[in-house]
Amino acid sequence: MAFWEHGYEATSVSDLTRIMGIGAPSLYAAFGDKRTLFEEVVRVYADTHGAFVGRALAEEPTARAAVERTLREAAVAYTDPAHPYGCLVVHAATNCTSPEIEELLRERRNRNIAALASRIRADVAAGRLPAGTDATTLARHTGAMIQGMSQQARDGASREELEALAEIATAIWPRD
Repeated sequence: MAFWEHGYEATSVSDLTRIMGIGAPSLYAAFGDKRTLFEEVVRVYADTHGAFVGRALAEEPTARAAVERTLREAAVAYTDPAHPYGCLVVHAATNCTSPEIEELLRERRNRNIAALASRIRADVAAGRLPAGTDATTLARHTGAMIQGMSQQARDGASREELEALAEIATAIWPRD
């Protein structure tokens, strides 16, 4: 949670060892270095708290339904008081000076946008969205909303406020 709350750069090895209740040698023996531990934290986050994008894409019948669900679930996840507000993958990149960490987080965010664009293209091909729909821009809009909702949650926006943003974001979608 330290990486999630404070970001990669602001979380020190001494913070991590204190929180984990281990010494630095144990951390290095288990993970090798801070970056490797962070990569594992991001992987676990993506499989748990951040898995709602992939689940929605896999389970919903249309891209629009997947995006609506994704944004609603982001509103819930990003404002859950059981953990730091917002998204680890978005927040940990703030003020990050490590090119490797920046690339890791950028790849994760871009992978989600690419998956959204692919799903939108499939809906265009199937006639569920108009032929002129710009799948890449619509996917990037959704990515910007997800990232913006993360920051809004960290700034104190409520679940209800984020859900209202989700409604506006999906209202702009082209109609077939």
